[in-house]
Amino acid sequence: MENGLSRTSLGEFLRTRRERLTPEDVGLASYGRRRIPGLRREEVAQLAHIGTSWYTSMEQGRSVNPSEEVLNNIARALRLTEDERQHLHLLARPVQQDREADQHIPAGIERMIQALGPHPAFVLGRYWDVLLWNQSAELVFRLPSCADAVPERINWIRYLLTGLGSSIEGWGTGAKVLIAQFRADYARFPDDARFKQLIEEFMQNSQLFREIWPLHEVQAVADHYKQRYDPRIGEMEFEHVTLQPPGNPDLKVMIYTASTETSERLQRVLDTM
Repeated sequence: MENGLSRTSLGEFLRTRRERLTPEDVGLASYGRRRIPGLRREEVAQLAHIGTSWYTSMEQGRSVNPSEEVLNNIARALRLTEDERQHLHLLARPVQQDREADQHIPAGIERMIQALGPHPAFVLGRYWDVLLWNQSAELVFRLPSCADAVPERINWIRYLLTGLGSSIEGWGTGAKVLIAQFRADYARFPDDARFKQLIEEFMQNSQLFREIWPLHEVQAVADHYKQRYDPRIGEMEFEHVTLQPPGNPDLKVMIYTASTETSERLQRVLDTM
């Protein structure tokens, strides 16, 4: 690891996963009241078939080099999801990543975004900056006109945390998923200055981010069914999918496929724009 940041994140991640479990969750007997929540370190070590001092070293951010087998044993002991297991491996054995963020959008993707008509679509870069969007996304997500020059790139996390998110029903739950996905991306570049700047900004300006970020929740990008209401359009229904080009995994192509009724309503409004 290049510095102690990844080790610190690893220790915090293990601690939060350990504290959410009880002995009963993992089939251990519990004796008396515990001063702190969750499993003890020695219990995790026992379940993972490793030494307590060795596991403690991992949680305390000391320099250790766990094998893939050991990490998988710890993942099973802590009842990690598949996304969390992969995150654990990334934190413990980081892979050297290209520091230069490629913001180039292939012409084929750009044409696809614009050809989707009433189906909102946009492209996010490594840092979740909105690099490209179509007119339907402009309408549904209240983005600036895609025909105008935008003085500064819109960061999707900032935009939702400080603006659009407050208008979305059930935004608290959605924010947890969004921030969990952002943390999973950040783990690939723990020493990246731009990521650090964004996190510091969000911690300062968003109470919701301050509450969620320390939980160390992680989640890979997944497909979802979405519902939204807009007074100009009415009720809207979408199937949201995220595509990542094999040649540029830093790009996320966000596509919201509208239901038939929703696409008809959107098209009527778009025809007047």
